[in-house]
Amino acid sequence: MPIAGRLKMLSFLQYFIWGSWLVTLGSYMIKTLGFTGLQVGAVYSTKGLAAIIMPGLIGIIADKLVPANRLYMLCHFASGITLFYAASVNDPTLMFWVMLANMLTFMPTIALSNSISYYCLSKHKLDAIATFPHIRVFGTVGFIAAMWTISLLRLELSNVQLYIAAGASMLLCVYSTTLPHIPIASGKRKQNLAGKLGLDAFVLFKQPKMAVFFLFAMLLGVVLQITNTFGNPFLHDFANNPAYRDSIVARYPSMLLSISQISEVLFILTIPFFLKRFGIKAVMLISMLAWTLRFGFFAVGDPSPVGFVLLTLSMIAYGCAFDFFNVSGSIFIEREVDPSIRASAQGLFMTTVNGLGAFVGAWVSGMVVDYFTTDGTRDWASIWLLFAAYTLVLAVIFFFSFQYRHVPEGTSTAAA
Repeated sequence: MPIAGRLKMLSFLQYFIWGSWLVTLGSYMIKTLGFTGLQVGAVYSTKGLAAIIMPGLIGIIADKLVPANRLYMLCHFASGITLFYAASVNDPTLMFWVMLANMLTFMPTIALSNSISYYCLSKHKLDAIATFPHIRVFGTVGFIAAMWTISLLRLELSNVQLYIAAGASMLLCVYSTTLPHIPIASGKRKQNLAGKLGLDAFVLFKQPKMAVFFLFAMLLGVVLQITNTFGNPFLHDFANNPAYRDSIVARYPSMLLSISQISEVLFILTIPFFLKRFGIKAVMLISMLAWTLRFGFFAVGDPSPVGFVLLTLSMIAYGCAFDFFNVSGSIFIEREVDPSIRASAQGLFMTTVNGLGAFVGAWVSGMVVDYFTTDGTRDWASIWLLFAAYTLVLAVIFFFSFQYRHVPEGTSTAAA
């Protein structure tokens, strides 16, 4: 099989593992195990903790000690073991520690999978810019396939989802042994721990424009964690209403949520046009307003014919909200920072969004859900309207605080 095809399989399995439980574990913990919103938020906060600690550390090990493909295999083996054990856990405290162990081993594999792909493409003299997006999209396909599998098999409230994720981890562990050997990069420029963690990019905070950008990156990371944690439990709660108990929304919520990932694939294709035409400020404002629509449609949507249309619109808005922030933000950093700290700046972006933002979002969203829960019944309309108000306020503050003047491509400096 050509190397591009092998890497597509790698990407598919990488995200199939995550899709098997990321959007449904919250429902399993709430509905089956009886965890509170705060306890569920605590479990999901392990993703943020791991994103802060591990990517830089594993990057150093891959550079200096263990080849990336072998380290990738070891991480997935350990991740599979922890997922298998998590399936038997019913205590919230123990679940926190087990899932923390899982995230500490899984989160670094995202960056490692990218590194493996770039190395293999370079070795086979393939253009990474042209080829890698076609490889990465198979990751989204894998995520969607996992969500549909769990939903169609009616496993969203079962621990079997964790067994499936564990099995996929072991399969990827075995598959990774067939990948080309990646030598230790001993000849690369030396970089200390601070550089690997993106800490030397903190010099960017001296620029008001960049300081505001990274602050809002963290605040939007909070939003992303909210929807990952409680989107599925929200849809499952429609089954509590006899009128909606047998609806598609209540029976197959993950399939409905998968429209969000499909929307991602479509919106990512529009980013070059919007960035060139309107600039990063307008694109991020669109993202924040899309988040407001995401939560607003959640607040008023339901399984009725009209309500189902609103829920579907919420899923479509997610693709715009996610891509116009995450992908566009990464491109903005690539264009704006000095090449000497470009990698560190990207690391800092990941830390603020998937680390600090995700950690805060998991805990805060859990407290909000518990606040609006009475006798086991959650007032989802109030919950989503509060989050919608949060993103709308962010958009207003960002509009006035982020000072950035966009110069459309093809416009001369003098004309601008």
